[in-house]
Amino acid sequence: MTEYRKFGAAGLSRVRALYEDSGWLAYLGAPDKLARAFAGSLFVLGAFRDGVLIGFIRCVGDGEHIVYVQDLIVDKAYRRQGIGRTLLRKARETYRHVRTFLLITDASDENANAFYQTIKMKSCEDAGLTGYLG
Repeated sequence: MTEYRKFGAAGLSRVRALYEDSGWLAYLGAPDKLARAFAGSLFVLGAFRDGVLIGFIRCVGDGEHIVYVQDLIVDKAYRRQGIGRTLLRKARETYRHVRTFLLITDASDENANAFYQTIKMKSCEDAGLTGYLG
């Protein structure tokens, strides 16, 4: 059974392993920055099996007007079991009053895009929005 709960700095070694396993290497260069990023996050929720972190969602924002999903990651061995969907649902439920709830993913990541389309998220283009990177 999967347990969903908030977690803190004690879980960061497992977070690093999940990033590494998924090829998200940009987070791994500075452990102190990662710790500060998690400490400063608006919302962090983990999925646990037998006490082991197998996935998590991390959101940033003001919690009133905007919530941005910074990370949504599930251990490869546990994907396609509804864990990512549940993590995202729980974040959306927590911030249902927020006007803008968004995330950004790589346009060439077919798996991620298929997942987000399956759970009825709209692309920025489909929502009539344009974004910019600086």
